[in-house]
Amino acid sequence: MRRHGNLEYGCHAAPQRTCVGCRVRTDKSELLRLVLVEGQVVPDLRGRLPGRGASLHPSMSCLELAERRRAFPRAFRVPGPVDVTRVRAHLGGEP
Repeated sequence: MRRHGNLEYGCHAAPQRTCVGCRVRTDKSELLRLVLVEGQVVPDLRGRLPGRGASLHPSMSCLELAERRRAFPRAFRVPGPVDVTRVRAHLGGEP
């Protein structure tokens, strides 16, 4: 009998994360992991950079929504604004 739900690797459930932009909970593999490096948000494509991470759908609309909601300082637990130009460049937006 096949189990219902979103399962990966047999009977193990896939890890879930929440997008900081749209606040939709989805599989970790569908989201882009971001980390804070010297006050700048950078995409962690391999998932190996140290530090606190935040997850974001790889779309400009979620990035803009996260900026508008001021979600990055809360997600990284830092005071003040953070620079997201490298994430914007990675997603194909204007620099």
